[in-house]
Amino acid sequence: MLKLDIAGIEKDKGRTFHVEADEKVFVSMKLGDAVQGKDISKELNGYEFILTGASDNAGFPALASLEVIGRKRLLLTYGKGMRQRKPRGLRLRKTVRGNTISADIAQINLRVKKQGEKLLSEIYIKKEEKAEGTEQQQ
Repeated sequence: MLKLDIAGIEKDKGRTFHVEADEKVFVSMKLGDAVQGKDISKELNGYEFILTGASDNAGFPALASLEVIGRKRLLLTYGKGMRQRKPRGLRLRKTVRGNTISADIAQINLRVKKQGEKLLSEIYIKKEEKAEGTEQQQ
């Protein structure tokens, strides 16, 4: 199972929704590709998402400009894969993952390209509230 982080738009702006999905949908897709919501879950029918980022099971981030499936050690300046500001001009060798989704990927970041009939908050927040309500009754 993959963990998906979906960034909301408009009324859901600033919220991220965490969902688990089957990895078969995403295998061999690349960062920047679009995926239909119905492929992820029947509740997301009408949505269309763009893959914006990923990280593997060891925590290495995927780099969109790297056209490989596995990991590579690259000489990077400040940016993706290198978070801390160091002295000007400093470059460090960092391990990053390629832009192709494989079975080693643990988490994928998605952005909404086309919104469906319901808002994401209506779909996922209500489920959480129902689950909390049943726990309190017991």
